[in-house]
Amino acid sequence: MGVRALAALIRCGNTVAFHQMPAEASALDGSSCLEAAEMIEAGEALSETEKEKAHQACRRALEATGSIVQKQQFEEADFAITGQRHKY
Repeated sequence: MGVRALAALIRCGNTVAFHQMPAEASALDGSSCLEAAEMIEAGEALSETEKEKAHQACRRALEATGSIVQKQQFEEADFAITGQRHKY
């Protein structure tokens, strides 16, 4: 499944999924993460600052969700942004 499809799924579930996020994570983090990955996959160039902000949004969204599916989606988006897999 591509990042665009994943982004659409996340947007549909944001209201419910992010309703129980900790205060440090924003409801926009998941969307920001996926939108940045979408832009990169579409061939748009992001500055290093934009990539870092998107990476941090992905990490916060990843930590805030309990959904295994969303975790995978955020990890794939983060990989698209950074080109690296997160090491646990």
